[in-house]
Amino acid sequence: MGNVELIERLYRAVREKDYESFRSVCAPDIAWIQNEGFPNGKSHRGVEAVVTDVFEAFGGEWSTWRFAVEEYLDASRSVIVLGRYEGVHRKTGRSFTSAAAHVYDIEDGKVRRFRQFTDTKVIWDAMGQVAAPAVQNERT
Repeated sequence: MGNVELIERLYRAVREKDYESFRSVCAPDIAWIQNEGFPNGKSHRGVEAVVTDVFEAFGGEWSTWRFAVEEYLDASRSVIVLGRYEGVHRKTGRSFTSAAAHVYDIEDGKVRRFRQFTDTKVIWDAMGQVAAPAVQNERT
């Protein structure tokens, strides 16, 4: 399987909440680095932390949330995915769209690191917040 196909499989697994498939494409000690200021975002270490603390914990505040892929860019040992976040906040009813880029570093056929880049202000605006609270990241 090529690197782009690996990342397509990752997105399919997340979309379908197939966390066994997600685990199969990631290194056990994956570094999952969310954009500073992303709602409830921080850096996570390990595939179990990503499943539990990111995917299973996220979404309660949103009536809809998705990452719409626009383009995959094969960069040898990395795959860059361009797209946009879209969502509607459950409490405020406000919607948003935020351009985003995801960077996946791949080693030995597994995702070793994820990095997220997005405009978090429009997300906080949809939540009715003026600014993101201080973020505490675990350094990887």
